Amino acid sequence: MIASWIPLTTPEQLTDIVRESEEQPVLIFKHSTTCSISATAKSRLERQWADAAPANAKFYYLDLLRFRPISAEIAQKFRVQHESPQLLLIQQGECRYHASHMGIRLSDVQQAIG
Repeated sequence: MIASWIPLTTPEQLTDIVRESEEQPVLIFKHSTTCSISATAKSRLERQWADAAPANAKFYYLDLLRFRPISAEIAQKFRVQHESPQLLLIQQGECRYHASHMGIRLSDVQQAIG
């Protein structure tokens, strides 16, 4: 299981994420709390965490239904199309990897980090 989700609830946190990504990988998981596909993707992600989570990564969780404007800002700031569920890897202030639905795999994140 993921040790600690950091709730993403304010647009100002995106500035923090960019800054933090200069020092360590930052992951953003966008989740629709009423979607069964999103729930399945979240569960799969949590099961992969123990074996495949990037070392020292920060892991942010965005509840899309409560904070939809933040999702739109993520899409614009990191130049990715909005999808749900979606996982983004932010490094050096840029999105280096993103996947959605059943394509979300932490092993792919590990490869993207290098």
